[in-house]
Amino acid sequence: MADPMAVELVAADRTVWTGEADMVIARTAEGEIGVLPNHSPVLGVLVEGAVQIRQADGQVLAAAVHGGFLSIADNTVAILAEQVELAEDIDVGRAQQARDRATGGGGDDEDEDRRAARARAEARLRAAELAS
Repeated sequence: MADPMAVELVAADRTVWTGEADMVIARTAEGEIGVLPNHSPVLGVLVEGAVQIRQADGQVLAAAVHGGFLSIADNTVAILAEQVELAEDIDVGRAQQARDRATGGGGDDEDEDRRAARARAEARLRAAELAS
């Protein structure tokens, strides 16, 4: 098996996690990307979604990310997000309520704020699901 890669998960206001991982899965504007050690260089724009980090010790770290960038170079993955919420810190009930509020009364003329709120809530729920 290849040596693990270095991974940094950083929010605008803090470093959330750093360590070694065997795989990272993230959602970019072009679609979901899976990253293994020695991946070719990539720079991508992150969209609302869940990030999954399979750590070198076998543990899985899941987080909801809200905007930002994914950078892959020299066997290092940097996830630089505007906001990061670790799955263990997500209140699933509150996330479901937020999704329901954002979904209610929408329809075709749903405004951008509601779509963004729904996407954030769905990212939280996906991250929580990945951690369970």
